[in-house]
Amino acid sequence: MIAERSAFASLSSYGSRDALITREATLSHADVADRIEEHREVLTDRKRLVVLGGANTVETVVAYLAAMAHGHAVVLVPGDNPAALAGIVDAYDPDVVLDPSVGGFVERRSGTRHDLHPELSLLMSTSGSTGSPKLVRLGQDNVVSNALSIADYLRIDDSHRAITTLPMHYCYGLSVVNSHLLSGAALVMTDLSVVDACLWDLAQDARATSFAGVPYTFDLLESTDFVDRDLPSLRHVTQAGGRMAPERIGAYARLGQERGWDFYAMYGQTEATARMAYLPPQTALARPESLGVPIPGGNFTIEPDPALDEGVGELVYTGPNVMMGYATTPADLARGPELTELRTGDLARQHPDGSLEWVGRRSRIAKVAGLRIDLDRAERALDGCGLEVRCVSAGDRVTVCVDGAPDIPCLRSALATHCGLPMHLVTVDPVPEMPRTSAGKTDYAALERRARLRPDQEARIASPTSGPTLVEQIRDLYAELLERPDATPDDSFTTLRGDSLSYVEVSVRLGQLGVATPRGWHRRPIRELVPRARQTRGVSVEMTIVLRCVAILLVLGTHANLWTIPGGAHVLLAVVGYNFARFQLTDQPRLARLRGGLASVAHLALPCMVWIGGVAALLGTYHAGTVFFLNGLEGSNTWTVQWQFWFLEVIIWTQVVVLAALALPWAHRLERRAPYGFALGLLASALLLRYALTGIEAGPTERYTPSIVLWCFVLGWAVARARTRWQRIVVSLAAVVSVVGFFGDPRREAVVVAGVLLLVWAHAIVLPGWLARATAALAAASLYIYLTQWQIYPHLEDHVPTLAVLTSLAGGLAYRHAWESITRAARRTFRRSVGPGVPVRS
Repeated sequence: MIAERSAFASLSSYGSRDALITREATLSHADVADRIEEHREVLTDRKRLVVLGGANTVETVVAYLAAMAHGHAVVLVPGDNPAALAGIVDAYDPDVVLDPSVGGFVERRSGTRHDLHPELSLLMSTSGSTGSPKLVRLGQDNVVSNALSIADYLRIDDSHRAITTLPMHYCYGLSVVNSHLLSGAALVMTDLSVVDACLWDLAQDARATSFAGVPYTFDLLESTDFVDRDLPSLRHVTQAGGRMAPERIGAYARLGQERGWDFYAMYGQTEATARMAYLPPQTALARPESLGVPIPGGNFTIEPDPALDEGVGELVYTGPNVMMGYATTPADLARGPELTELRTGDLARQHPDGSLEWVGRRSRIAKVAGLRIDLDRAERALDGCGLEVRCVSAGDRVTVCVDGAPDIPCLRSALATHCGLPMHLVTVDPVPEMPRTSAGKTDYAALERRARLRPDQEARIASPTSGPTLVEQIRDLYAELLERPDATPDDSFTTLRGDSLSYVEVSVRLGQLGVATPRGWHRRPIRELVPRARQTRGVSVEMTIVLRCVAILLVLGTHANLWTIPGGAHVLLAVVGYNFARFQLTDQPRLARLRGGLASVAHLALPCMVWIGGVAALLGTYHAGTVFFLNGLEGSNTWTVQWQFWFLEVIIWTQVVVLAALALPWAHRLERRAPYGFALGLLASALLLRYALTGIEAGPTERYTPSIVLWCFVLGWAVARARTRWQRIVVSLAAVVSVVGFFGDPRREAVVVAGVLLLVWAHAIVLPGWLARATAALAAASLYIYLTQWQIYPHLEDHVPTLAVLTSLAGGLAYRHAWESITRAARRTFRRSVGPGVPVRS
């Protein structure tokens, strides 16, 4: 039987105060206490070993609290890593498992087969998410004392609300849970990334007062608009999980001072439950290189080492949060407290004013992206590759040094999966010969120096003269086609501000390199693009590119009397909406998205205005309103030459209006929270507007008016947001319902429906190389072909329609080439005037 109840059993004392907050509901502390009691049937009074798959959900937090409240020994493992969960289950044979894939507790036996020490309360891995069987044993006093110490120096009370920016299976993330709930405060539950605008919308709506981050979290933050974001309820930001450069600590401390919140840099280890020291905000401004002061109840000493520089020694910590000891087998769970002090393995020096400065690590445990990586264990995980492999930490990443000719993508993927790291934080470096010390052992210091000399380079499969790797080829391709010489392997097509015009050529050229282009490839970093699993003779061409090519041929051939297959322009309109959702409605901050979208519209409109204005000036064919795409406002109800550019008018003004609307904070938040539902709602609104203005069938010029054909643009948008099979079925039905009857011409309607359904269901087709190149060229020039055709085909359509089509295609291709050559030269001239390395997009 359990001798005494955990402090977690007293959560009900905080009554109706908020405890767990989600977008959908809020649970009070009393509600949480009731849910804890609901687990009593499984979590009996007899102490048992319980394994929990951690996740930032209400259900998992309640399960953790229930196990702690009922006095069990809890092992926390990553809920999103089945291999880690399985490894712990195999090593420790728990009595009860909370498996996220099952959705609840699974009893593996009644009672327990383990001898569990009465004080044992929590077990956590020392190696991040690697699933190492070496666990830290923590007692109830360790957990509670550390939580209350943290609450003391952060001044946490029942008015605080921390948003969960770290996973709870990580000791730092769990310390946020414990310190808040044991103080009567609340958690705002989410598993969203800090780069997701929806997280900050939730933080604002829920009035979150704090968030926590590891150094990698702040790397991500710097790619967002966090600095400019208005978070009036924010009181403090905390950082731990690895050393952050002093200048960055100082910068965030100053930012907090300006914005009204405090920045706490903290130091800790799992072996000390979580936290051992913190750097007060004011000290961070003056001495950002300092480790700060011990937490309440803790103390530091430095154990000198004559082999180290004078004043440098190992940092030793004492306090009530020092672990009971380690466990490597189930038999260790019966052992009691074995330590009174913690030798941290960190080297530090103490300055005359008493402040501590971190110098380095003594052991082979690395900290990368907030995770502690056991490099020796990582090496053992790669034993099966058949090569001599050594792992070192190079600053902010892990480098695999290998003696031989490895399969680099396979090694990177294997180690990233084992360590729970993003792929871009793992590099592979084939070394000519593994360096050795005089004793014949691996010279890890030499390997670390080698790794630090090339932190941003991708390792090559053969010698440095064997040519660029695939990653380097893709980077060079992006640099050339997007005119971004500053492109790096961590960039994506989207972050480099690629648009629908450049997308065509980039996609086809990637296919020619043999690179897979699955749905969403344009959002993936260059490092994560991989070769096609099955090489084919042809080139994979995305369906949007095929549709652009086929649609412009249908439009031009119908105009030039080569055939009569109308409907191509409205297919193109849906493709434009599809690409708008992919390239303009990104995860960028609201105002950045507006600026990028308007720049893309300008990139589209400028060559059109130059051509139409030139023709108007030379031939007097077009009115000024046509040059500025205003014919829909002032044009006649019958077809005239002023209507020739209706398509351009629709796509330009529709994008401008939509971008302006989405710049409104409430609209931006709504679209980011429910992108598919937002698109469907907008489609329904656009259809209601059309029916109100025209009924089911549109008139001869109404079908070319922006307000009437808005639904076609939004239909493509909805297709881009449909991710699941049922969502695609719904959009397919919407396409049929919205198109049928619009033209009063079944054949034309069939063309449009067929085009949209291909957009929904067919991602890409494989074409012979020559046909893929031709398709890409016509698709990329489709705007220019549409623009220039009116001055070319009429001279030939009555006599030689085939020649009319061919010369119109040639004219559009020529104008595209001329326009891009001129604008490219203009950008180069601008760069030379402002200095090198400045990316410019027209």
